[in-house]
Amino acid sequence: MLLKIHSAAVLGIKAQMIDIEVNLSVSMKQCYHVVGLPDTAIKESDKRVKAAIHNCGFDYPVTGQITVNLAPADFKKEGSCYDLPIALAVLGIVGPLRADAIEDWLILGELSLDGRVRPIRGALPIALSARDHGFDRILLPADNTREAAVVDGIEVYPAHSLTQVVDLLHGEVEKFPPVVVKREELFARTNNGLADFSDVKGQPSAKRALEVACAGGHNILLIGPPGAGKTMLAKRIPSIIPEMTFDEALETTAIHSVCGLLDEQPIVATRPFRAPHHTISSAGLIGGTSIPKPGEVSLANNGVLFLDELPEFQRNVLEVLRQPLEDGTITISRAIRSLSFPARFILVAAMNPCPCGYLNSVLKDCTCSPSQVHRYLTRISGPLLDRIDLHVDVPEVKYQELTAAPKGEKSSLIAKRVARARNRQLERYKKDGVVCNAQIRARQIQRYCVLDPEAKETLEKAIRKLKLSARAYDRILKVSRTIADLDRSSKIQSPHVAEAIQYRSLDRNYWDGI
Repeated sequence: MLLKIHSAAVLGIKAQMIDIEVNLSVSMKQCYHVVGLPDTAIKESDKRVKAAIHNCGFDYPVTGQITVNLAPADFKKEGSCYDLPIALAVLGIVGPLRADAIEDWLILGELSLDGRVRPIRGALPIALSARDHGFDRILLPADNTREAAVVDGIEVYPAHSLTQVVDLLHGEVEKFPPVVVKREELFARTNNGLADFSDVKGQPSAKRALEVACAGGHNILLIGPPGAGKTMLAKRIPSIIPEMTFDEALETTAIHSVCGLLDEQPIVATRPFRAPHHTISSAGLIGGTSIPKPGEVSLANNGVLFLDELPEFQRNVLEVLRQPLEDGTITISRAIRSLSFPARFILVAAMNPCPCGYLNSVLKDCTCSPSQVHRYLTRISGPLLDRIDLHVDVPEVKYQELTAAPKGEKSSLIAKRVARARNRQLERYKKDGVVCNAQIRARQIQRYCVLDPEAKETLEKAIRKLKLSARAYDRILKVSRTIADLDRSSKIQSPHVAEAIQYRSLDRNYWDGI
């Protein structure tokens, strides 16, 4: 006898519909086979399924050959999420469950030996794909239902145990209603617990640069001696960055879902802030393994990727950032398949100006030789620096600033200006599929970044004097556009361009003094 159940497999951050076909044929002994490119966890499902069925009081076939086919069979399946549908198919064949009761459901879940249903990864992309393929209802582990319930147009039912699932499929829906999630409560943003910019003494230019970076989605590099406050400033970015839209939240949540990082929160409602250690590998940063998984650049999608002590990262690790910084996606190719992950983030990096950290310091002498400083700086390639819009000096904080009684400007005030500038950009680019100035392309730069005559002259002098690359030229125009938005100006004027040029410390021969 043959019975088919609908399920799904996660590929990257999307889901592929899977048909689980279970066939029981006559055999003198009990056999269990899984075909369709299963991994080890799926091959071991027979032990979990058999024990769960017995411990829940149901009968398991004493004799006969059970063949499980995972179709389509042309790509490798992994994980233990097919335990529940396989068990239900067996029960549908031997009798306790009607076969027609499960034909319209999409079902996933891992089984414990006592019949309890354990959580899986990737519930959100599975729910999105199920809706797109015309399913009205899905059955998922109870711990995953709130995550999947944020998707409109589909009912998500909780699976607590194998016994409860059988009762549910027999028509006792009123006892186990679908899970409902209120989006408004998920997106009720509060800044409680976030570090505030008012805690930072001094550093007005660095604060302004971070405001510009958040308003336009620009990458930024903070350069300064140890203890100047680079990390302290970076950790306060979440308090001023604009709120996520629902579509951005879904995309970011899908990435965290397939990595199993959602915990009890059903959706990532605030922009992620990822800060990997400098010993991270390239696979950890961009993603890897034989079946490609998202890395830190994708986990930071629609948020911030903070790289502290930038020159301490391995050079080959930093170089893999070129594609996501330019395209907003990362493509990982393996022998099995190639997958692309979204990776549109604000890169915030921090570094010392030299190995000892005190080059050009007014408080302490630098002990590094010119060759040491040169080797330290060349750990970061020119093409990578070209992709960073703002290079900002973060000098030591003077004693008078540290002991000053008045606090700095609160994050809430900065966040309002940032949100106002970002809204101007959303309105400007609503027909272009762009959300901020950092994402505009060459043709859009020509259209939206028009300079007045005085601003053109200012930029022309800077290009000649600093010998800027074409990419640096584009970056200056984009940053100028953001500064004009913060200034509520429809035109880019000379002061806006001058400020943008000021944020190119490395192009202004920052290390001329060595």
